[in-house]
Amino acid sequence: MREPAAPRARALMFQGTGSDVGKSLVVAGLCRAYRNRGLRVLPFKPQNMSNNAAVTADGGEIGRAQALQARACGVPTSVHMNPVLLKPQSEIGSQVVVQGRIVGAARAREYQSWKPRLMAAVQESFARLRQEADLVLVEGAGSAAEVNLRRNDIANMGFARLADVPVVLVGDIDRGGVIAQVVGTRAVLDPEDAAMVAGFLINKFRGDPTLFTAGMDLIAERAGWPALGLIPFFADAGRLPAEDAVALDVRARPADAPVTIAVPVLPRISNFDDLDPLKNEPGVRLLLLKRGEPLPGDTDVVILPGSKATIADLAALRAEGWDIDIRAHVRRGGRVLGLCGGYQMLGATIADPHGMEGPAQTAPGLGLLAVDTVMTAEKRLESVAGASLDEDAPFSGYEMHIGSTTGPDIARPVLRFADGRLDGAASPDGRVRGVYVHGLFGDDSQRAAWLRWMGAQPSGYAYEADVEATLDALAAHLERHVDLDRLLSFAR
Repeated sequence: MREPAAPRARALMFQGTGSDVGKSLVVAGLCRAYRNRGLRVLPFKPQNMSNNAAVTADGGEIGRAQALQARACGVPTSVHMNPVLLKPQSEIGSQVVVQGRIVGAARAREYQSWKPRLMAAVQESFARLRQEADLVLVEGAGSAAEVNLRRNDIANMGFARLADVPVVLVGDIDRGGVIAQVVGTRAVLDPEDAAMVAGFLINKFRGDPTLFTAGMDLIAERAGWPALGLIPFFADAGRLPAEDAVALDVRARPADAPVTIAVPVLPRISNFDDLDPLKNEPGVRLLLLKRGEPLPGDTDVVILPGSKATIADLAALRAEGWDIDIRAHVRRGGRVLGLCGGYQMLGATIADPHGMEGPAQTAPGLGLLAVDTVMTAEKRLESVAGASLDEDAPFSGYEMHIGSTTGPDIARPVLRFADGRLDGAASPDGRVRGVYVHGLFGDDSQRAAWLRWMGAQPSGYAYEADVEATLDALAAHLERHVDLDRLLSFAR
């Protein structure tokens, strides 16, 4: 194998004091800001854990955050931007995706022994990106203070040390205790790891920043790291696709709208950014149902989203009694849309003979569509485009699933791909539908057609333009509150 050329890109890594401190958003904003300065910027995350994934231009899958960061950079996505992706299938185990392809599944303790050999893939991908860019912005995973996992670490300080990439630590003042977050991280880090930290950022500040001047000084004194910026809370963050399911707890839910859409939030929900374009539609009230919450009687449409473990999530849906609620909803004339795993749940049976998502088994579906699904060993990963059959509304999206679905109701398909293939199924009255394609609501024309099916009036909201404008606003926000020249000077 030919030796890779010497790296030319500078690199800087952003690690957090904890999960959900805003690392992904900060990196996305910096990607756009430095791109606007004329640099070729690429994002990189050695290891990610998420069931919200994106199909890449080179035919694999990566975490949704890296897809957004690539968009902020103005470049196509690549499997090398997130070489190790963990997709949780249970409380203690995950599917392992390496450079875009499934290599197996591992329990949490077992996975620790995988890390040394996975580091080779991480190094290879990072080296490829450094040959193609002026600047690589690296995002860590979880918390830099997880020193119990430091041995063989590939996600945070283990990577930073091996690749010799300086680190900026990000703390979250919104959750409280940010002084302890940063100073405590410094206290538990190995001295050689701590020496990799070039400084710290405090994220999500609300109020008068002068009131925290003493706090920034105290952190700098106790940690021995310089303060690089106090970033005010970015209110429009919710307008961007989110990766972590924790974001489902804070999604806007307009209280007064003509159409109510209810979405059961299941334990292994995946690709839930399918819902993002709907939450900003003024004619839609989007309800995200948590455990213990019944389906409201005034629901107009139920959407069953994607799932990383369809049979297990169907069992969870039944445990909540939502299957009974959904059947009653259909009897009252309500509508149901299943997306990918949700589509599979709507059928008569789901068979997993090879144990692709857990124990080999066959489970009864909800029986709302006359279709049956068999889980297959091969995963379909493909960007697709076409039009809906009822309104000829265009769409572009992607397929990301295992399983083949057949049965009488596929004689009423929902979508036609550009190559002539058909996708989806509908009940005879058309009120229950299922499709495999993700990303349908991102196309304004396609979303308008679905809104009409739901009984809502399209607003003319331009989703893709809104994402671009929000990325520009985020970049400008960081330009105002962080010394980007100083930040760039730390990259090497």
